[in-house]
Amino acid sequence: MSSRIRRTSRISLSVRFPMHRCHPAKTTLVPRCAWLRALLAFWFAGLAGMMAAPALAQSAATQALPESWKTAWEAPEPWRTDRFYIQTSVATVHFSSDPNHDNTQNLIYGEWRLPQRFLEGQVLVGASFFDNSFGQSSQFVFGGLLWRPIEKAPEFYVKVAAGVIHGYTGEFKNKIPANSSGYAPGIVPAVGYCYNRFCGEMILFGTAGMLWTIGMTLP
Repeated sequence: MSSRIRRTSRISLSVRFPMHRCHPAKTTLVPRCAWLRALLAFWFAGLAGMMAAPALAQSAATQALPESWKTAWEAPEPWRTDRFYIQTSVATVHFSSDPNHDNTQNLIYGEWRLPQRFLEGQVLVGASFFDNSFGQSSQFVFGGLLWRPIEKAPEFYVKVAAGVIHGYTGEFKNKIPANSSGYAPGIVPAVGYCYNRFCGEMILFGTAGMLWTIGMTLP
């Protein structure tokens, strides 16, 4: 019986002895190191993510644009590739003096330049909203052609728009021809010049006067 007790004691000691060799400093150091390494890894991962986020966002934005748009924005001569043009009025002059004339046209104008050609000119369609020479709200829906007649100066162009004008009513109804129904045909020639994406036009509206505008091309 005593031998069994001694044998049990030896077994118990042999089991406890390795645990006793792990000093408290060593047993607590490992968890602390693991926690510190995890914290540092998390911090470095967050820092790397913050540094990479702008580049990833820019890359995603660039990839989201259609290839044709990228080419248009980067074109050295944007007036040849841009598809849209918007403009507004800056000054108006009437050829005749009339106390009813209003020189503030408040023009909002937009056109879409198509890739098709007709009579050697670029086809365009568009619409404009403006106050006519008598202060009445009017609209002009049109199609037209645009030419660049000077090969060495493609920034310069000539344009003709033809369409339907609406808005001349009441006592001023007959100020434009063929306006019996309130809708009249209209032909509007213009010349323009672009610097990068900014353009200016001089527009002739019939025999009534001239309008100067400033606008911007878009891809």
